[in-house]
Amino acid sequence: MITIEVKSLPIKDVIADISKAFETSFDTTCEEYFLDIPEHIGKGSIRGINFDGGMGIILYDCFFKENIEFHFTINEVHPLKFLYCLEGSLMHRFEGYSEEHEITRYQEAIVASDLFNGHILRFKPNMHTIINSLEITRKEFQKKIQCNLITMDEKLQNLFNDIEAKKLFYHDGFYSLKLADIFREMQAFDGKDFLKKLFLEGKSYQMLIEQILQYEDDLEESSGRKILRKTEVKQIEMASELIRSKISELDKITDIASEVGLNANKLQEGFQSLYGISVKQFIKKTRLNLIKDLVLNTDYSMSEIVDLAGISSKSYLSKIFKEEYGTAPSDYRKHFIKSLMKKK
Repeated sequence: MITIEVKSLPIKDVIADISKAFETSFDTTCEEYFLDIPEHIGKGSIRGINFDGGMGIILYDCFFKENIEFHFTINEVHPLKFLYCLEGSLMHRFEGYSEEHEITRYQEAIVASDLFNGHILRFKPNMHTIINSLEITRKEFQKKIQCNLITMDEKLQNLFNDIEAKKLFYHDGFYSLKLADIFREMQAFDGKDFLKKLFLEGKSYQMLIEQILQYEDDLEESSGRKILRKTEVKQIEMASELIRSKISELDKITDIASEVGLNANKLQEGFQSLYGISVKQFIKKTRLNLIKDLVLNTDYSMSEIVDLAGISSKSYLSKIFKEEYGTAPSDYRKHFIKSLMKKK
């Protein structure tokens, strides 16, 4: 076990403490500070940047050869942390407490220590771990926003207003698909210097907005939650495959949602996020693709196609086909056959 003592703030000094403990140097560009992990310890990097108003981001992209513990133990109120695990796994505990919390891939945790107690982050060995840590110094942040938080959930109000860190706070869950998109955009951005700082500052505020919305959504009963978590993407993909395979015998949208273990709100959110259309539109598109294939590539009658596509009548078949392709399905088939004959 290697223990790294970090007894400094702001993030510039955090990176300096870590680099000193690793016996390596760190670099800086436009107030972003970064170091490469020495080969004898592992590989990867740790980067950090502070913004005006008490906000900052630390990104750990690490592979360690043995257990590494970072002890953040400066003798003052510690920043409020929003921890996001993109890869691997992280162990967290509060200074002065023995209970450990494991934050695994796709999980997020909101952590605030009490009084002058800090945080201990433990990285497991032989595991690629990527952690985004959004850090907020609440006293500076309040001066920046100059705004009452009365529309926010009461627990979050108390958390942001607790500038003297009188109470401990811990909340975890799985982060949303929108947060996952923000992380991907942050990793993909290749701008430098001033542009990168502006970009990351904007993304940090987006992270905070989405996290607050997600926390409030977490408080709802599972049947009423609307925000899609990253872990639920597979269930959306299951639903789309279910629609494709059972287009002739589809149940209600609520039944489809239930079959894949989601509520209808999340199913709709997921289809909008993944496919850019509603569930109803996806069903219609899937049905029309099937109908077009049957019209062009089989000799099924229109009555048989009605049954195979799971629609109510030949008149409805003609209506939706004409809306999409500008002609009745029977005429579409005739034109297609004539076109084939001419080519021959």
